[in-house]
Amino acid sequence: MASPIKTVVILVQENRSFDHMLGWMKTINSDIDGVTGKESNLLSTADHHSLRLYHTNKAGFIQPDPGHSFEATYEQIFGAEWSESASHGLTPTMNGFAQQAEKVQQGLSEVVMTGFDPDSLPVYKELVSEFAVCDRWFSSIPTLTQPNRNLRKLKYIDNFHQFDLHFDRHCKEGKLPNYVVIEQRYFGIKVLPGNDDHPSHDVSDGQKFVKQVYESLRSSPQWNEILFVIVYDEHGGFYDHVPTPNVGIPNPDGLVGPPPYNFQFDRLGVRVPAILVSPWIERGTVLHKPTGPYPTSEFEHSSIPATVKKIFGLKSFLTKRDEWAGTFEGVASRSTPRTDCPVVLPDPMKMRETEPDENEKLSEFQQELVQLGAVLKGDQEQDHKFVENMTVIEGVNYVENAYKKFCEDCERARSDGKDESYIVCLKEPAPSREESAPSREKPSESFAQKLLSCLTCDN
Repeated sequence: MASPIKTVVILVQENRSFDHMLGWMKTINSDIDGVTGKESNLLSTADHHSLRLYHTNKAGFIQPDPGHSFEATYEQIFGAEWSESASHGLTPTMNGFAQQAEKVQQGLSEVVMTGFDPDSLPVYKELVSEFAVCDRWFSSIPTLTQPNRNLRKLKYIDNFHQFDLHFDRHCKEGKLPNYVVIEQRYFGIKVLPGNDDHPSHDVSDGQKFVKQVYESLRSSPQWNEILFVIVYDEHGGFYDHVPTPNVGIPNPDGLVGPPPYNFQFDRLGVRVPAILVSPWIERGTVLHKPTGPYPTSEFEHSSIPATVKKIFGLKSFLTKRDEWAGTFEGVASRSTPRTDCPVVLPDPMKMRETEPDENEKLSEFQQELVQLGAVLKGDQEQDHKFVENMTVIEGVNYVENAYKKFCEDCERARSDGKDESYIVCLKEPAPSREESAPSREKPSESFAQKLLSCLTCDN
């Protein structure tokens, strides 16, 4: 039977685990694999007499950013520090979160062992009650993530629309395409706080953003054809009690990570929040482990392209990973769309008592976004250290100028008659005498060039 879904809308928030955001939703739906308050970590996995920290529902505004690097995540999952000689056969115990956090900052262990009371996240409380939550969705890798945002071919430029100016209007006019990806504000300034949920951004601003997106979708004449998916990129260093899958996970494309980790891409990251919204979903639905397509299949981020392939009848998979991943098109299980879906969601209460500090240094994630902006601006030859002392407001201005230049370069390329597959901002220097002669030594690449070589989209 053909799917009733004609438009899939994706919103990926930042750096929170399932237990941290949705674990305490178990109190409103006992079918959710959440937390009870009995879950705990010792402050030292090697000392059974050390302080034991229990998971609480006292999370609020969080200022420090917990560790979530490859090494930090390894220690959180396995309870032991990563080393080049670390065993590959360890069983995930999920008992190293407190220990690892305390190494970052004294007292941070208490922060990572907290979750939000459902009433603190009224938007999610309503969506979990009214639609579906997946309590077994994992990050695709056990470390930091950086999605491919580098769509620089000329054919993509008309697909970008400024959210504040166009999204609500496109919803009301029924002009949403089959596949929509929403990007949030990753930088927080006084007039526009960050709403991506990345610490140290106030999650109440993220709640307002989700509310805004939902209410625009709900008002659309396309509502009865929409599936809205809210997920998080990775866990951000916050505790989760469900062991991460590490058996039967296929390497997507046969590639191996660089030394010293030499990661085989054969285990998943920590469980993350996932909420699915559609009038075709029964109230209070909970998705657990998928039934296929393989015995070891799980819900993870590759489930999105795998599901899109099924819904729209696309011809082929992207990699071995999305071929393996569980799909969620079956969540739209009703024979008719509901007519009782809420039109308006509750208003969240602000958690941060002060306004964002736009003069603070950029986070590591924000630095990476500025580096991507450098590519758009043609500054990829610049030393990557230029972002180290950049403030948030400086980063905002830099990225805005970079995108403006990118749009101007796109228009210039079209005026010059460039093909739609032309890659904008890809430098084409005239060959010099040195370049025409064979070189014995390959010049080193800048950080931006290396980043660019990983993220360029060829489709």
